[in-house]
Amino acid sequence: MFSKRFKQLTPYTPGEQPQNRKYIKLNTNENPFPPSPMVEEYLKRVDSDILKLYPDPSSEKLKNAIGKYYNLPSTMIFVGNGSDEVLSFCFYAFFDEDRGFLLFPEHTYSFYPVYCGFYDIPFKRIPLEKDFSISINSYISEDDYSGVIFPNPNAPTGTYLESSEIERLMEKVHSNRVVIVDEAYIDFGGQSAVELVTKFDNLLIVQTFSKSRSLAGLRVGYAMGSEILISALNTVKNSFNSYPLGTIVQNAAKISIEDVNYFNMNRTRIIETRKFTVNVLKTMGWDILPSQANFVFIRKNNIPGLEIYEKLKDKGILVRYFGHRGIEDFVRVTIGEKKDMIVFLELLKAIQGN
Repeated sequence: MFSKRFKQLTPYTPGEQPQNRKYIKLNTNENPFPPSPMVEEYLKRVDSDILKLYPDPSSEKLKNAIGKYYNLPSTMIFVGNGSDEVLSFCFYAFFDEDRGFLLFPEHTYSFYPVYCGFYDIPFKRIPLEKDFSISINSYISEDDYSGVIFPNPNAPTGTYLESSEIERLMEKVHSNRVVIVDEAYIDFGGQSAVELVTKFDNLLIVQTFSKSRSLAGLRVGYAMGSEILISALNTVKNSFNSYPLGTIVQNAAKISIEDVNYFNMNRTRIIETRKFTVNVLKTMGWDILPSQANFVFIRKNNIPGLEIYEKLKDKGILVRYFGHRGIEDFVRVTIGEKKDMIVFLELLKAIQGN
């Protein structure tokens, strides 16, 4: 009944969204603050009559707004139904089973190997450094590969690469090998490498409205790169689904990226709460990887990561536990509102005191 391809799939496991009780959710890196008030105002006055018509298949108004924000022409921008769809199209367009391995970090976004399985792409996990950082030298030393992808900041570790390091990688990579930098969390402390896309035709930057712009429920992602890469993504899209973003979604996302003041206020609040959380965790004796994301990756000597996860869940707080070899002692904690982080920290004190 099922195809061979289907039988070989290993699907991605998303963060828990339990309905059995009310939790403080610190497990899926959602923004604790609402979207721009301008988005709310727009949604209140939407004319349902627009729903009888198909949306703009190229999302031109949204691409123009993104382009204005990043100082890029719309021809260097691609939008899709969440960055996961954008990444899926990237895997389909740029990587093959007969062009060598796709390289990505040993511990990273767990959708990457899922896409490789879906499209029959061989991959190679590149070990992280002892401090869990990404070393560009480890990628430069490889020769049998079709491309490179990594998040910056990396997930689930939160560690960050300076743009100068990405530029150093691009100077060594062959021009027919695509490098994708997944910047889902870049707005929480890092500097985007988007300025490099005008210098390197084989560099693609992928971002999302889900995290820093509080629009996870609308599913809006985008890629920025050379016109040749963007044209390839449009070919894939139009061979799969010509209308990935609805009209309301396009309009709301456009409004969101234009409200720069609210965006900066929210990300500043999250950065400050992250600093507060890290400082308290340090006084409590926890190991915390340096994070430029809206989460922290933490562990405590003599307390297994699974135990931390289970005890917090029992007390009504959800964090993310991966259980992968090498990071099995860690849990990933989303930065929520400060009041929620205070509750989290108090419970953590109780757990480590038991």
